Amino acid sequence: MSGPDRIQAAGETRRLYYYNAGFLRQKPLRAILGAAGWDLRLGLPSCGDHVAVWGRSPYAKRGEAVAQKRGLGLIRVEDAFVRSVHPGRAKEPPLGLLIDPYGVHFDSSTPSLIEHLAMSEPLDDTALLQRSRDGMARLRHSHISKYNNFDPNAAPPAPGYVLVIDQTRGDASITYGGASARLFREMLGVAQIENPGARILIKTHPETQAGYRPGHYGPEHCDERTFLFREPISPWALLEGATAVYTVSSLLGYEAILAGHKPRVFGQPFYASWGLTQDENPVDRRRRRLTRAQLFAVSHILAPTWFDPCRKEICSFEVALDQIEADLRSWRADRHGYVATGISRWKHRHMRAFFGQHAPIRFRAKPINGQDWLHWSAKPLPDAQATPIRVEDGFLRSRGLGARLVPPLSLVTDTTGIYYDPTTPSELEALIAAPLPPGGRERADKLLRKLRQSGLSKYNQGSPPPELPAGHRILVPGQVEDDASIRLGCAQTSTNLALLAKTRAENPDKVIIFKPHPDVEAGLRPGAIPSDIALRYADYISEDTDPVALIAACDEVWTMTSLMGFEALLRGKPTTCLGAPFYAGWGLTHDLSPTPARRTARPDLVHLVHAVLIAYPRYFDPVSQRSCPPELVIERLADRAAQRQYWPLKIVSTLQDRAASWTRLWR
Repeated sequence: MSGPDRIQAAGETRRLYYYNAGFLRQKPLRAILGAAGWDLRLGLPSCGDHVAVWGRSPYAKRGEAVAQKRGLGLIRVEDAFVRSVHPGRAKEPPLGLLIDPYGVHFDSSTPSLIEHLAMSEPLDDTALLQRSRDGMARLRHSHISKYNNFDPNAAPPAPGYVLVIDQTRGDASITYGGASARLFREMLGVAQIENPGARILIKTHPETQAGYRPGHYGPEHCDERTFLFREPISPWALLEGATAVYTVSSLLGYEAILAGHKPRVFGQPFYASWGLTQDENPVDRRRRRLTRAQLFAVSHILAPTWFDPCRKEICSFEVALDQIEADLRSWRADRHGYVATGISRWKHRHMRAFFGQHAPIRFRAKPINGQDWLHWSAKPLPDAQATPIRVEDGFLRSRGLGARLVPPLSLVTDTTGIYYDPTTPSELEALIAAPLPPGGRERADKLLRKLRQSGLSKYNQGSPPPELPAGHRILVPGQVEDDASIRLGCAQTSTNLALLAKTRAENPDKVIIFKPHPDVEAGLRPGAIPSDIALRYADYISEDTDPVALIAACDEVWTMTSLMGFEALLRGKPTTCLGAPFYAGWGLTHDLSPTPARRTARPDLVHLVHAVLIAYPRYFDPVSQRSCPPELVIERLADRAAQRQYWPLKIVSTLQDRAASWTRLWR
């Protein structure tokens, strides 16, 4: 059970009164509390109501006084330990809260929800502890901390240093954590004495570096081996090179535990006195010994209330991690802004939403020196010295065709090549060949099951198939014949007619079902075969048909490079390739055409799913208008009302359909 379930019964709504403007102004905070079953109100509470205060803030005294006078329960609210990309000062809402009916985690004078759970829960459930181990590994692998506006690729200092962690003066975890400014002087002295000759790095707090609040250390504390370290790098990278860690009560001290250290702790933070730290001032009532996985299970899985900002509902820790990973991928890649070339005008609005959340994206004919450069992969490159970041539609795209100007919910970016071009390596190939990240297999397996259950494909249109001829059915998906994947990946068979002829020659006694490409059916792209000619090789032509239903009705798929071959693999159907699509050459398909010799890895289907649908694309939620994980996009695509086409594009698309025979004028 999570934190809120311990305070109130599932589904029960209880009134929660507040007396400071923060609860009134911050709609995201109210949304989380509301989703957790709290009805926030102003006024005087009655018997059975609760009073909310923010931690131990100066304004908490108002609520404390009301709760004490009226004999009501007091709820203290604080941010969870994975909060957001930027600190709260940036007005960025949190992903989770600690809603605490006992105390507050940084106040050692009284037990908190975390301490209560750490003392009372069995913490011996195998599944819970595996979730905990996976969660710790995911945080470390993805460089996720409480706040995350640092560059994970910034170079850490040379390893072999002693890390002393500074904090801001007057921080509540110092005031209420059995500590004082004096302990910081003592801590530095102990670190210098215990580590003679070692380099000592004093990690400055980010808010001190930004000029918001002073810390406890300055240049006067430095000498020939003691240095202030102010660089905004990943805490995990910083902890990797440390030989010892000293802290008073910083959350970085807890992350040191998760990174494998046993830090020397001078205050009384929530993570002290469980057997995982060297305690200068132990909390005597904490007599239980915990493992890292057990304490993490309490601090990150059981105690917090996690919130999904896209679905607007309470969620698990893992779902919150999926979201922060999507947020971080967007911020880390896009924070410097872009120049974009080769982007059709109708895509500009969506590209701004997709890539311009953190810095502007400017559309130009040519790149600008020193600016990250996006280029639509199918368009010719302008003359330039820089290397572009190629952009292309993802594999769970939309409910409707790109040729009909329906914007995509997923895009891929690639600095190496592009997935459909087998003549050069791509980032997708590297992801397929690389080991799965922590938790990746379980996540990809769940995603695969969800995708199968939803019946989704790339474009998600078409009718159920009619009754098909009996026998062993082979589905042959037609393609757009000027598609780049055919031009670059088909050495011998490169037309729909040749594909049909080859399939019939190799399978004379089987039932062949030909499905024309929807863009070709609409007259928007080349590749049409007259029906009388197609029926010389095919037994049936299935037009305007749901591809997933058609795959289910057939026994195998023969293709050049169509994405339907990948969709067939997802559903366990044997797939034969006459070209070299991204999913060929890995041992999962029957390949009748040469594939790149560099594809030597042998991933299983779940591994391929992780690379193709989780790690490679980026996703955008049309409802919340923010980056999101693929699991959410599957839900949006299943909901026909979630993706609505921008109305001017509907008009242009209609006019385009009526002038389909003049596609050369706009393509």
